[in-house]
Amino acid sequence: MGPSLIFIIILGLIVFLSSFFTVKQQTSVIIERFGKFLSVRNSGLQFKIPVIDRIAGRVNLKIQQLDVLIETQTKDNVFIKMKVSVQFKVIQEHVYEAFYKLEYPHDQITAYVFDVVRAEVPKLILDDVFVRKDDIAIAVKRELNEAMTTYGYDIINTLVTDIDPDIQVKNAMNRINAAEREKTAAMFESEAQRIRIVAKAKAEAESKKLQGQGIADQRREIARGLVESVEVLNNVGINSQEASALIVITQHYDTLQAIGADTNSNLILLPNSPQAASDMLNSMVTSFTASNMIGEEMKKQGKRVKKPNNTDINFNPSDTSGPTETT
Repeated sequence: MGPSLIFIIILGLIVFLSSFFTVKQQTSVIIERFGKFLSVRNSGLQFKIPVIDRIAGRVNLKIQQLDVLIETQTKDNVFIKMKVSVQFKVIQEHVYEAFYKLEYPHDQITAYVFDVVRAEVPKLILDDVFVRKDDIAIAVKRELNEAMTTYGYDIINTLVTDIDPDIQVKNAMNRINAAEREKTAAMFESEAQRIRIVAKAKAEAESKKLQGQGIADQRREIARGLVESVEVLNNVGINSQEASALIVITQHYDTLQAIGADTNSNLILLPNSPQAASDMLNSMVTSFTASNMIGEEMKKQGKRVKKPNNTDINFNPSDTSGPTETT
């Protein structure tokens, strides 16, 4: 066997083995014959005619994700940056359209996302953008499905994963939020204070009520005791008037004893009847008048009066007998 024959056999074996190829799971392979589409091969061991057929490309059938960053303006003139995540895959029955009709699917999807977001967000104020982000995602998905189905792509889901306003706007929003929370806290504190005041007032009212009942019961028992005391005194020959006077005197001295029992008491007993107060005032006026007169008389003592014949006269205001001359 010559070398040329061995070379031909080896070359033939290589060509034969190259006719077989494998396709991975969730992948499709496009086979062309002389540059023309021939077939789509799915996962497993596949065969193609050497030299005549070739693998034009492989299409991934797994779910893919594309993150699109967009800067847009809201209705209240606030610029924000949004991140929209698009999850999509190639429809297995439309591998031909996905491979031959669309060359750059990521660029196509990005363009549609930009178009929808910049059409929807300028209709909303900043607060509504956060609240209605799901509506924006649904609008993006609807528009992409209508456009990309033609090219063999299925839009699984679209998510608005991030909304990032300008830093100054975020600081302002944080201050607004803090002020709202402080306002709410103040309202709750005021309500709690009101509840405490009402509860305290009710407790004081109940206390006063019970205190009044206690005083009434006390006075009732005192009156009952006085009645019994008067009856006992009447039984021993003391009439009602004398018994009443005796009871009053006894209570008076009991009160004085109770007051004197407290060593730290600063209580001063003063007359409490109108006539006694008038007598005390008159006594004070008389005392002041007498004090002034005594002071004037003391000033006049010690003054010496001289007559023209150089005779000294000692004057005594209390002596009415007249001056005495000395020779």
